[in-house]
Amino acid sequence: MASIDLDKMLDKAWADKALPEILAAPVSALKGVSDRDGELLQEAFGVKTVADLADLKYARWAQALAVLGASAK
Repeated sequence: MASIDLDKMLDKAWADKALPEILAAPVSALKGVSDRDGELLQEAFGVKTVADLADLKYARWAQALAVLGASAK
């Protein structure tokens, strides 16, 4: 089973929460994402939660391109 350091990814208030709660959290639960950033993501893409952001097709496309770019080096 894979593990990650949630303290590096989440604001302190969210680091001890269960994964379903984190996925349902506003994107501002992610470290470095402000409430305003969350508002802008909602306005631009309809993203309200961490799960919405993970499922955003543009984010998935960018990740796929980054993987392709890394393998081409």
